[in-house]
Amino acid sequence: MDAVELITTKRDGGRLSDAQIRWLMQGYVAGTIPDEQVSALLMAIVWRGLHPDELATWTAEMIASGERLDLSSIDRPTVDKHSTGGVGDKVSLVLTPLIAAAGAAMPQLSGRGLGHTGGTLDKMESIPGWRATLSPQEFLQTLRDVGGVICAAGPSLAPADRKLYSLRDVTGTVESIPLISASIMSKKIAEGTESLVLDVKVGSGAFMKNVDDARLLAETMVGLGNAHGVRTTAFLTDMDTPLGNCAGNALEVTESVAVLSGGGPSDLVEITVELAREMLRLAGLDADPGALLASGAVLPTWRKIVAAQGGNPDAELPEASERVVVPASRSGYLTRLDAYRLGVAAWRLGAGRARKEDPVSASAGIVWHARPGDQVTEGQPLLELHVDDPGRVARAQEALVGAVEIADEPVERRPLIIERIS
Repeated sequence: MDAVELITTKRDGGRLSDAQIRWLMQGYVAGTIPDEQVSALLMAIVWRGLHPDELATWTAEMIASGERLDLSSIDRPTVDKHSTGGVGDKVSLVLTPLIAAAGAAMPQLSGRGLGHTGGTLDKMESIPGWRATLSPQEFLQTLRDVGGVICAAGPSLAPADRKLYSLRDVTGTVESIPLISASIMSKKIAEGTESLVLDVKVGSGAFMKNVDDARLLAETMVGLGNAHGVRTTAFLTDMDTPLGNCAGNALEVTESVAVLSGGGPSDLVEITVELAREMLRLAGLDADPGALLASGAVLPTWRKIVAAQGGNPDAELPEASERVVVPASRSGYLTRLDAYRLGVAAWRLGAGRARKEDPVSASAGIVWHARPGDQVTEGQPLLELHVDDPGRVARAQEALVGAVEIADEPVERRPLIIERIS
């Protein structure tokens, strides 16, 4: 076969055959098809899309490029969650021990933050001693013993996706619903879980800015999951406003522990319980995740998960050396707290990274002391910037311009849970 033929076929709006897609994936992983030709094909896909049959084969070949984990030795039903990313989204930290405490097993293979969105592994690594990398044997043993694990995906899981994602990141070909769907679902299907719930974020702080695009992404991923034998449901959830009361690695761990202790922000509790309820339904378990979380009974499971991966659940978390308060500019009602701008500000304070190899600060981040709908008074602390390097504050403050709106009257917000798709 000829890579140029594949490129021109897709460029002109044609369909790739199963054999062509198989040849492409195998050749790219093996290194016999160069980046420049795959880049051209990816750009053609961005413009022309993939037919459902093409997408099914594309995803299947990404899965087949590596191993598919075997979770049959786990004596609990297995179910996982994936979020498309947002600001202040620490749901995985709460959800994993909650699902484990309710009787299922949750193999949460997670990633790192990039740009304005935080990464679950970066948050967990703010816990002294905790490690993200586990051997396959450690992964399975922790899942058997505790019922939940949060770790990095091994190199044998969908290696085609790892190569394609890196290429898309530097060639302007990230924004494609078929390519996004295949990337997410190839890893989740290869993970071997029986059921999956997707949290597709919508709004300023999300990858998908409008509901129609988010719905199409969710429907595409649900279709791929079910076609590969993974019971899959998706929720569209709001990300115009950041989740919880903070963004930043250690800050979000602290907030997660508060929720696991029976408290914490109401929006974080709401979305976690809704996702957990659906996950337990798919797993065939009859449990009340809201009551379980509110009782504080999930906290011991969290401690076991942390300890099983080398972390000290009693250790003090890093704290920033400096805090800068941003006061309310006037009295009134907070009507907007822009998730994207707050995420960029947290990133600039050191909580995020511009490139995958960049280090992150465990202690940097932002705390907000009011949410849309709250009444505020001029001069009261509204935002609190946590930073170790004072030289970062000015650029973070630049990112916050326009992030906050205060009006004379409150405005109605759209619901946190927008839609369920199955």
